Amino acid sequence: MKPLKLTMSAFGSYKDLETVDFQIAGHGIFLITGDTGSGKTTIFDALSYALFGETSGQRREPSMMRSQYADDDRETFVTFRFLEQGETYEITRSPSYLRSSKRKNKDGEYTKISVPAKASLILPTGLEFAGNIRDINQKIEEIIGVDLSQFSQIAMIAQGDYLKLLLATSKERRNLFQNFQYGNLQPDSV
Repeated sequence: MKPLKLTMSAFGSYKDLETVDFQIAGHGIFLITGDTGSGKTTIFDALSYALFGETSGQRREPSMMRSQYADDDRETFVTFRFLEQGETYEITRSPSYLRSSKRKNKDGEYTKISVPAKASLILPTGLEFAGNIRDINQKIEEIIGVDLSQFSQIAMIAQGDYLKLLLATSKERRNLFQNFQYGNLQPDSV
């Protein structure tokens, strides 16, 4: 899998619309660096959430990913476009979250309204995959050939996890990388 573009809206530490264009680098390996608190983990959370509906390391609930700094009228979502075996896919997910109502209630106050989680997967044909969130989760795993745990170990070595990789036995490392070839995730047939 080759990442192409990640767009985040009111997600994590990003209150507005932010885009990471992976095509600018032109290479298969990306290093995301920055000061503590600059939003690096949010990028990893957005990638994981877009693909699997869970944050990286599963340390945060998806419903907690709405930016506390976002304006009430800004929708929270993540869109991730990627290339898999020469074909482009685009997935968009929104976590469930609370937002202020647009109108006041009978007491003259704004109330909180629940916005449900949703997901949409656009296939290389340009058509939207028909199915609910669980169906989309299964389809993503089928497309990229790994689950969240494997993806986190192979594609994203998050803060603190690099040591786990270094200390893994040869057999554990072989299992981690059996789906990894030259920067691209491949199905188990490798």
